[in-house]
Amino acid sequence: MGRYVDGYVVPVPKNNLAAYRRMAEETGKIWREYGALEFVECLAEDVKSGEVTSFPQSVQLKPDETVVMSYIVYASKADRDRINEKVMKDPRIKETMDPKKMPFDGKRMFYGGFDEIVKI
Repeated sequence: MGRYVDGYVVPVPKNNLAAYRRMAEETGKIWREYGALEFVECLAEDVKSGEVTSFPQSVQLKPDETVVMSYIVYASKADRDRINEKVMKDPRIKETMDPKKMPFDGKRMFYGGFDEIVKI
């Protein structure tokens, strides 16, 4: 079996991008500390609204926002479960999970876990 990936898509207000980046850098270090292989944040650059669906539509993007797509890579789903359990108990992460302090609307975030099936 291949590696395991958690993927996230979030709408981030453009004026909160610096705060989002700081949060991501801090939390990414925690995930890596506990064993995640990669922690990646990607800012939308060529992302258009579609006729049926798209990244902007999926998060109900507002005019003053942009889309961020993120992913965390693990050796396996078992590693992901073990690592996430440790991360969620870490006091450094608790502060970043307060919805009032998040630099984005967590209600419009979507995410999921994926088995890697092709890697070239």
